[in-house]
Amino acid sequence: HVLNHGLHYGSCVFEGIRIYNGKIFKLDEHIKRLYFSAKLLDLEIPYKVNDIKDIIIELTKKQRVKNGYIRPVAWRGSEKMAISAKDASTHIAIATWTWPSYFSPDKILEGIRLTISDWVRPSPNSAPTNSKAAGLYMICSLSKHQAESKGYDDALMLDYRGYIAEATGANIFFIKKNKLYTPLPDCFLDGITRKSVIDIAKSLKINIEEKHYKPDFLEDCEEVFLTGTAVEITPVNSIDNYTFTVGETTKTLIKEFKKLVKL
Repeated sequence: HVLNHGLHYGSCVFEGIRIYNGKIFKLDEHIKRLYFSAKLLDLEIPYKVNDIKDIIIELTKKQRVKNGYIRPVAWRGSEKMAISAKDASTHIAIATWTWPSYFSPDKILEGIRLTISDWVRPSPNSAPTNSKAAGLYMICSLSKHQAESKGYDDALMLDYRGYIAEATGANIFFIKKNKLYTPLPDCFLDGITRKSVIDIAKSLKINIEEKHYKPDFLEDCEEVFLTGTAVEITPVNSIDNYTFTVGETTKTLIKEFKKLVKL
């Protein structure tokens, strides 16, 4: 309904899930996070976890999606037009469609261009930053619109303290002297693809550091890439005046990630 609470007041959570060669990637982790996000927003999804997983699997088969995207979304209904509507019903919908890479293959090979956004990620005591809530993406849309209007592909967002956080819909990694660095996700989403890349890096004996980094950390970075369900692993060739190469470490991680998702 047009008066649903999710539309007017942001009580809406969702997931983005990839399917590769007919196999859904990390389905358990994504649905677990969907329910976690819903709980944070006082939404009670009226189905069991296994029911939702079964419906997703059935839907992808009926839609004949072999390589694509799955979007479960849950939101509060229209029974009450008010800020407080905890007793309103919770609705859920699931969509799936064939979807290629977020960026074109040529763009991925050359790397994308980012600019630092004027918008910042909020603090954990001002928003449910560890949820995948629709309302948190408003500043992401504004940041990406601003970046694209300036000729960039995406924006890099800082957090409320001025530390590097993430891109508008993806986590970020940096490489210096064969060591991998990534911001500590204490005020933004700890992505499922992010965790997968960290696991891959550990299996390859690549040293990893998770800390807070100011923008001047970019100065001597050799390689930079984004991770996420939509972007997968996408190299970055520049962030404003800082430039990087699509180096061997990034290429190796992309190769190993492809092996992982094709299982």
